[in-house]
Amino acid sequence: MHDIPCQLYLISPLETGGDFPNQLRNALAAGPVAAFQFRVKDVNPEQAAELAAPLKVICDEFDVAFIVNDDIALAKQIGADGVHLGQSDENLKNARAELGLDVQIGITCHDSRHLAMEAGEGGANYVAFGAFFPTKTKETHHKPELDILEWWSAMMEIPCVAIGGVTPENCQPLIDAGADFLAVSGAVWHDSDGAAQAVRKFAAKLDVGEKS
Repeated sequence: MHDIPCQLYLISPLETGGDFPNQLRNALAAGPVAAFQFRVKDVNPEQAAELAAPLKVICDEFDVAFIVNDDIALAKQIGADGVHLGQSDENLKNARAELGLDVQIGITCHDSRHLAMEAGEGGANYVAFGAFFPTKTKETHHKPELDILEWWSAMMEIPCVAIGGVTPENCQPLIDAGADFLAVSGAVWHDSDGAAQAVRKFAAKLDVGEKS
């Protein structure tokens, strides 16, 4: 088992313009967040960079790792802390060669122990398993069981991320099974009480306290 407590890993909604920077700032101010993943679709590289830049400034202010989803070129352009790749994206070896050793690279492994082992042996900094629960954030075709988290945390030092429909109400089994990070999107940005309150709800479950 890993000694570091489970931490919160926020994933952006697809719409990150408008008032979203304020939402992000409020969320990060509300409680400990380890990482934020910038995930947008169907925007050109210039638009993506324009949207990402102010969000990275906010993350830097709160010492939160800024991770870019799927886009190695954007991650390099804006000096992101990391990039997250799916199984169909540019491969890990190419990403490492392009971004260097200091950038964190995460790999989606769905419900596959084989893919996770390949990612770990290939130099990934973390692996992500999911979707553990139904989610509207993105289409999913895989549903891992909790024992994949138990197996990974017992076998490997590389952290694992649990993703997919994670809420303050259903996350405890994931924490107990050994997830190092809870990747959350809708449960924070669509919380009826606001993103800041949602982060506080997760902080209470993660036993990492709150910021006043």
